[in-house]
Amino acid sequence: MFNYEMVKNAMADLDEDVLNDALDQIMADGGEHAQEALDACQEGMKIVGKRFEESEYFVGDLIFAGEILTAGVERLKPAIGGGSDEKIGRMVLCTVYGDLHDIGKNIVKSILEATGFEVLDLGIDTPAEKIVDTVKAENIKIVALSGVLTLALNAMKDTVDALKRGNLDDVKVIVGGAPVNEKAAEQIGADAWASSPQKTAEICRGWAEA
Repeated sequence: MFNYEMVKNAMADLDEDVLNDALDQIMADGGEHAQEALDACQEGMKIVGKRFEESEYFVGDLIFAGEILTAGVERLKPAIGGGSDEKIGRMVLCTVYGDLHDIGKNIVKSILEATGFEVLDLGIDTPAEKIVDTVKAENIKIVALSGVLTLALNAMKDTVDALKRGNLDDVKVIVGGAPVNEKAAEQIGADAWASSPQKTAEICRGWAEA
């Protein structure tokens, strides 16, 4: 039987074995509770973040948590994606120039792929020019920009400006990460912002299906 609290606490406590056993059982039972399990994992990650802020966890714990969650998403992916290989669209994802963080980006990538996207992951520390060149070369219509550092906001704005200079006004841009909020997204010139990987996937899917 699916236990939301157990999954959440296993994620929060970085108990990889308990979490993997729970997720494997969900998939063995047909994956009916896969989305709820993903939500529970996200709640657990919030606790991980809080424990980091309170110096109970350290950078290594954050990295480990990201690895656990990414692997968990991979386990749940067939159920979250409806078990279909059908692609709803192609998009670009990256961590912007000057930022080397990729835990959040990798989790978002897994969920986007589970949603049905083919994701062109440009990695970390990605210059605006590389994003523009890829968008043009691959005829991309959706770009997701990630960043954890405050300076990422400037890089995100530079990227949006570069897309406009490249006459790519029809490209939708979504931004996310620790320093991003509604006001920041407005100043950046992004079309949307998201506070969670699931919200990112929901918005991008809406754009792809419009």
